[in-house]
Amino acid sequence: MIRTLARLTICIAVALSLTAAGASDWPQWGRDGSRNMVAPSKKGRAVPATFDPGEMPDDTDKVLMPKGSKAAESLRWVAKLGSQSYGNPTIADGRVYIGTNNASPRDPKYKGDYSMVMAFAELSGEFLWQLAVPKLGAGKVSDWEYLGICSSPAVSGKVAYVISSRGEVLALDVEGMANGNQGFQDEAQYVAGPGKPPIAQGPRDGDILWKYDMRKDLGVFPHNVTSSSVLIVGSKIVVATSNGVDWSHKNIPAPFSPSLVVLDREKGTLLAEEASGISERLLHAGWSSPARATIKGKDAILYGAGDGLLYAFSAKPKVDDEGLKVIPELWRVDMNPERYRVRDGKPRPYGRRDGPSEIIATPVVHKGHVCVPIGQDPEHGTGAGAVTCVRLKDGKVRWQNTSVGRSISTVAIHDGIVFASDLAGVLYAIDFQTGKDLWKHDTGARLWSSPVVADGKVFIGNEDGTLVVLAATRDKKPLGEVVMHAPVYGSVVVAGDTLYVPTQSHLYAVRGSQP
Repeated sequence: MIRTLARLTICIAVALSLTAAGASDWPQWGRDGSRNMVAPSKKGRAVPATFDPGEMPDDTDKVLMPKGSKAAESLRWVAKLGSQSYGNPTIADGRVYIGTNNASPRDPKYKGDYSMVMAFAELSGEFLWQLAVPKLGAGKVSDWEYLGICSSPAVSGKVAYVISSRGEVLALDVEGMANGNQGFQDEAQYVAGPGKPPIAQGPRDGDILWKYDMRKDLGVFPHNVTSSSVLIVGSKIVVATSNGVDWSHKNIPAPFSPSLVVLDREKGTLLAEEASGISERLLHAGWSSPARATIKGKDAILYGAGDGLLYAFSAKPKVDDEGLKVIPELWRVDMNPERYRVRDGKPRPYGRRDGPSEIIATPVVHKGHVCVPIGQDPEHGTGAGAVTCVRLKDGKVRWQNTSVGRSISTVAIHDGIVFASDLAGVLYAIDFQTGKDLWKHDTGARLWSSPVVADGKVFIGNEDGTLVVLAATRDKKPLGEVVMHAPVYGSVVVAGDTLYVPTQSHLYAVRGSQP
């Protein structure tokens, strides 16, 4: 689910950095369980609308920041990633985590195509450790070549949870191997891959605490790539499996495998799964991430599924009539307008520009409602879309906006405004109460990333590498643009006084002002 698809989102010396985070961290995709990508207000903080990204000569992949330049003043640090980076960075307790590939190896023992999770020091950008995930060898079918980890790590306490490109849920020690090998003990063989000689591990390698193989244990068939991020709910984690169709785009290899599961957070054991039959109705793949809500005073899970429906589940598992531990369904709503599904009494086939879509964006919870767009793999191009706002308590549609085209981007809701974007490259401001358009802005290139609101500004990066910044207001007010050195497919985040901008090849930490 990346640009290539469209062509076919530790040293102890960093002790100081461990004190930098706290309440203004961004520890998971969407910042918290609501998945509403809005940084909390901080009096006196100014997040820059423009900055100098430095220079990157054609003969190097290094960002140059000469002393005394505007770049040196605006950039806290720049870290080299691989060549494909999606999702967004997450920041917790002085560390920054991001998924990428191995196109620019940091350790010569890892040769060729690997997916990587990297960790950096928050204050200095110093490289701390990386987990190397070997490819499945299935090619484009389930583990696309040269794609990195597409999952944004979710961090709680001393553990970072991430979904690997092999369809595994991994619990990682936030300190890597620097504090010894905890939990799972066979990392040397894991990083080498099945049947290959083990690769010795050191303090800058990742430390797996436990792993849960969804392909092996659930029989799921990820389509092209495993692309979802973990949701933490108390002592449990909720995970989408990325189950999908095969290479023919018509056959579902695992129609009875779950699209959503609940695992024990400490042990990685299966606690429950959805039993709503989502996989039998898959249009393409289940790439959305779950969100957390409260419905009638109880914890609930929201999931935008690969069949184009939004589901609400109870977070409390129960045993069904067949003895299977399941998460009970509370309600479901089709996010596709009826005319996308049926025309002249006949079902509309998947793949048409004006036909039905699945949900790739993450549901966003705000003031008793949940909002989510529909969309398809960017390889399928632009087409008819919709953003729908649903009441949490009963699953009733409050409004549906069809101005927005197909989208893989998660919305951000702030000050009565829903900021949504579509693959065609347009950012929309929609009234949260009515669903009516307030304004729209063409960014000039396709949008994979999601809008993020911070310091009264809305930030979004496009495929041409332009970071676009507008005022997060009811009237359209462009504030600036920054031309980066590579496409921006991941979403920016704000933690503390720093704006983090992930491009395909680098992660920029941009200095703001502190109160």
